Amino acid sequence: MNTNTLTCQILEFLDNLPIYDVHTHLIGGKLGATGLHDLLLYHMVISELYAAGCPSGNRLTQFPAFPDEGEATHRIQEAIPYLPYIQNTSTSWLLRKIFSDLYDWHEPITTDNWQQLDRRIRQQASQPGWAYSVLDRAKILRSGTELARRGNGEDDDRLMYSLEWAFFTRCQWGEYDTALYELERCWGRKPESPSPIGGKHRPPTERTIRSLDDVHEAVQYYVDTIPFAQVVSLATHISTDIDYKNVSAKEMELALKKRQNATIIERDIYASYVNECFLEKLEAHAGETVFQFSLGAEPLPYETASRISQRTISQLAEMIARHPTIQFQVFLSSRHANQSLCTLARELPNLALVGYWWHNFFPDIIQQVMGERLDMLPVNRQIGFFSDAYCVEWSYAKSQLVRLLLARALAQRVEYGQYDLKTAKWIAEQILVISPATLLHMRPHR
Repeated sequence: MNTNTLTCQILEFLDNLPIYDVHTHLIGGKLGATGLHDLLLYHMVISELYAAGCPSGNRLTQFPAFPDEGEATHRIQEAIPYLPYIQNTSTSWLLRKIFSDLYDWHEPITTDNWQQLDRRIRQQASQPGWAYSVLDRAKILRSGTELARRGNGEDDDRLMYSLEWAFFTRCQWGEYDTALYELERCWGRKPESPSPIGGKHRPPTERTIRSLDDVHEAVQYYVDTIPFAQVVSLATHISTDIDYKNVSAKEMELALKKRQNATIIERDIYASYVNECFLEKLEAHAGETVFQFSLGAEPLPYETASRISQRTISQLAEMIARHPTIQFQVFLSSRHANQSLCTLARELPNLALVGYWWHNFFPDIIQQVMGERLDMLPVNRQIGFFSDAYCVEWSYAKSQLVRLLLARALAQRVEYGQYDLKTAKWIAEQILVISPATLLHMRPHR
């Protein structure tokens, strides 16, 4: 059989395979889009519109607040003139797929018709069970999302939770004491949403770190406050800009005294010391959770760019090797680093690679990343899908794309004899269903 015939056969199998979406930003009680703005102005679309000349590059008002009608209307109207310039992109293709498949909308969006589409989306959103019907159509068994987005637990049957709270090792644009601020904003508080990307405005904290003892007390508080029974993972970001060093207590004490005039030197000391202190304390809970981290997306004024240094990969290997009892999982946003990460996962059995994150979520990149992992990694060290979606409609579209690309990747290997058809289907089920269930304890809804 040729590749096209094999692809169709495997895709038919995948289209009927219930899967897990292990990382999203869905909101309990508000899983679906509430209007056109939630779909058209997904942050990945905003970046493309901004590149095309749209004046606004910032995200809409973010959770826990939501855009009001004025903001939503203004941003939609502002974006419409630039939609023709992005119709070539795969993100725009997925957006059109959402409109056609889920809302029976097949025409370009214009200043004259957008309100009609908006009403159609709002009408569907008001129907009981609409969001679940989208998940069922996507055959998504369960989705992982932030614990802070759980709401009142009304969607616990469909959601499982990850703690995204402090980001000790994520750089923020123009900041040099982020690791300390992240500790301070959590110290003495209950888990809540993480700081938004971009920094710019830092609300005052109730406590201030002034000494090494404060650092240790704040880290211990953070670990003690993690609700391990409610979460399947902890999620953070590891920035490639930070030089991850073994920092002594004396070096940290000296750096703390320089906080008001901190530079990248102090930034690296703060992040390295706090992160290592956190991982050491986390070892006591190693069997209770998974340490997930994103890699390869670094801040720009509005969003991020994909970049990663070889130094980071080397230091990451040392970090993971120092803590063999902790299970690490990486969301990678760099096509070029995938082969290196595969080699790390081959030699570090406590590291697994998960999906295709942010700047990697484009067909050509997914196909390459997917192929390298199929050829290099055991199926139980990789998880095949997460959408990073903010509403279920985007979960649907992204799951459709991954199924198609996985079918193609497997079909190619069947055609030249690496697998037979039965084995190809077994592999797909392993990385889309069994690995999430095993590595993250995901389970079907009741």
